[in-house]
Amino acid sequence: MNDNFYPSVTWGVPVSDSNAPQLTSIHRDQSFTTWLVAINQATNETIALQTVKWRMQLHIEVFPEKTLGHRAKLLEPSAQEQPTILTKNEPIPPNALVKPNANDAQVLMWRPKTGEPVVVIPPKY
Repeated sequence: MNDNFYPSVTWGVPVSDSNAPQLTSIHRDQSFTTWLVAINQATNETIALQTVKWRMQLHIEVFPEKTLGHRAKLLEPSAQEQPTILTKNEPIPPNALVKPNANDAQVLMWRPKTGEPVVVIPPKY
């Protein structure tokens, strides 16, 4: 299995008619729990073999007017926490096995410095 985390952000204001780049920073703090499972195909029983937890945090300063390769600077953290393999498996919650999955449940919000937040892209479910 190859599961690549590939987030993206927009350069412009997503609730504007302008395409002018106005992105100045990115703050991200996400936690994940993943299970390595075995499924008995005869009985459809799911058995958790390992539970892995990790967290991804970052703060990036963005300079859209600079040239490619110089537009972003990682401020913190300089190194990520390493994933943790739990010594005791956590049970898999039933909602982790059916939709919406993490990708379908994501929401894109625009939070301006002044004014109310706007839902740009609602969750699929």
